[in-house]
Amino acid sequence: MTGLHAIQKNKLISALPSIEYDRLHDHLELVHLLLGEVLYESGGRLDYVYFPVNCIISLLYVMEEGQSAEIAVVGNEGMLGVALFMGGESMPNRAVVQSAGHAYRMRGAIMKREFNLNGVLLHLLLRYTQALITQMAQTAVCNRHHTVDQQLCRWLLLSIDRLPTNQLNMTQELIANMLGVRREGVTEAAGRLHRAGLINYSRGHIDVLDRDGLEGRVCECYQVVKNEFDRLMPKDAYREKHMGTNTAHITASCAA
Repeated sequence: MTGLHAIQKNKLISALPSIEYDRLHDHLELVHLLLGEVLYESGGRLDYVYFPVNCIISLLYVMEEGQSAEIAVVGNEGMLGVALFMGGESMPNRAVVQSAGHAYRMRGAIMKREFNLNGVLLHLLLRYTQALITQMAQTAVCNRHHTVDQQLCRWLLLSIDRLPTNQLNMTQELIANMLGVRREGVTEAAGRLHRAGLINYSRGHIDVLDRDGLEGRVCECYQVVKNEFDRLMPKDAYREKHMGTNTAHITASCAA
């Protein structure tokens, strides 16, 4: 995966005009994130922000007794670390890698400096934050009012929307932790989806076989979140349209 190809996979980075991207280029570090890796804990200082490329990061609330539930997912549509530019410096939740892959990491001080310049990145991040808040709110409603089957369909669709394939590596125990339900409930729900021919599940590997079928079973929460991201986030990569002769320079710099 070349640097240029990877950067184009994160929609926020891809949407930056060349002048803003050039300021950030040398501060973007491509890192590989492992399944289950904890990027920060509740109350921890946010020294870095992450722009996922082909990985997914889950935001989890963890109770004193150890139970947890996912409140949002962050993939190639966004960024992990919104507290840095919202003034909080830390988050009250845990961030853990749900699906392994690559992300661009940048120091928090650089992000705050760029945000304060009041450029395109600021407006992109504010719109992204609004979409993220919508996802959090809708997840809370879904966990309270909808069945485990519907929650699992929503979780699967949100995940594959952020991945290059329809395949996930995730155990039922981890899915149960994400949804905040008993493992037996996930096993039964996954079994029903498997028997309906919508997914294939084997030893922690999930293949989504029928996306339309999942969309037919999911609650309205999935579409509410998707519509908000589609409304607020850039449809096309601005920089890809206006790169011109900068392409060779960016490729060489990323490969260095």
